[in-house]
Amino acid sequence: MQNSLILLRGLPGSGKSTLAKVLAENTWPVFSVDDYFTDAKTGVYKFEFDKNHLAYKTCEENCRTAMEKGIKKIFVDNTFTLDWELKSYFKLASEFKYTLFVCTVENYHSQKNTHGISDEQIEKMAAKYKVKLY
Repeated sequence: MQNSLILLRGLPGSGKSTLAKVLAENTWPVFSVDDYFTDAKTGVYKFEFDKNHLAYKTCEENCRTAMEKGIKKIFVDNTFTLDWELKSYFKLASEFKYTLFVCTVENYHSQKNTHGISDEQIEKMAAKYKVKLY
């Protein structure tokens, strides 16, 4: 089986994290920028904008470490609304010869995000969101 990097992208509340857990089957690692802001002991999420760059870097480093170990399937669930957010993972996949999959998760279930992001902010994110269909 070829090693695979699966990037799950979508707007807040679309179900990225839930789908990642289902697909990972408690076997494969799932990394997210949200992990940085979530207390490991309590599970409480507290976003700090001034540390967002550290969260992105940590997520990418965790993915790199998993690839260095040769883990067969790696999942990353982030919004990935902008192309630059994907590029570092494209480079990692190429460097470590992982097959790359980018999956967009859509919010057909009409759920709200768990991080308290306003509808107005989500609409702004949606306006910037681009999907590459070919």
